[in-house]
Amino acid sequence: MTAAWARHPDLGSVSFAEARRIAEEVRAPWTRGGPAMAATDTTIAGVRVRRYGSSEPVLIYLHGGGWTLFSLDTHDRLMREYAARAGVTVVGVDYALSPEAKYPVALEQVVAVAQSIGESTAAIAIGGDSAGANLAIAACMRQPGLFRAMVLNYGVFDRYSSKEARERFGGPGNMLTADEMEGFWRNYLRDERDADDPFVCPLRGDLRGLPPALLVVPECDLLAEQSVQLADRLQAAELRVYPGAVHSFLEAVSISPLADRALEETASWLRDILY
Repeated sequence: MTAAWARHPDLGSVSFAEARRIAEEVRAPWTRGGPAMAATDTTIAGVRVRRYGSSEPVLIYLHGGGWTLFSLDTHDRLMREYAARAGVTVVGVDYALSPEAKYPVALEQVVAVAQSIGESTAAIAIGGDSAGANLAIAACMRQPGLFRAMVLNYGVFDRYSSKEARERFGGPGNMLTADEMEGFWRNYLRDERDADDPFVCPLRGDLRGLPPALLVVPECDLLAEQSVQLADRLQAAELRVYPGAVHSFLEAVSISPLADRALEETASWLRDILY
């Protein structure tokens, strides 16, 4: 992945459109292979979604990328893996990206999609990775009682990381650097006052009454400490730390036995909760 990024200019030096094009190109090899299944692109509540399957239960999945990058295409294999392994219908949401659409646009779109699905579906889980995990738990906070479970993969749950986390895992050469995360926050927030909003930084909010959560945590990740802190605050949470793993490791399932194990363990957890 690092070698692929090195063939392109620094994303901070190009337009957002070009940065997204580069990100799609770099991520494309990791979407190949995996379970073969049909996917249908449609619209729910005015938002484009991609559906894998047509029955219950449903897992709404939100891709990462700092609210700024990535898409349904970059996370296509990951969503197929969840659909096949857990035996659920997966609905990926093509929420609006920042900075063109700042908070709360993406969250409002996710909530609208979930409300619409909830009108005809009894068993709904929601999940996501990185910024997608942030949107997932925020949607649960906005819509108490709608979801049965949360899958939170290496999520970002607060505006700031500790000095220790930045020094250990946030420097150059890491999959997610502290500078990158800072840029993503600047893109997402309207101004710094938004950071006090619990729907932006869930660790600052009231987390009582949320559904059971599975937190998938790569050990060597800038954001790992935030998942640990969140698990301590939730009433029903299972924290699974994967030694040696880095941010976004699930996307490397084609070459990583550890990612394969994490996906299988998550699928098993979802089946236990939803069936």
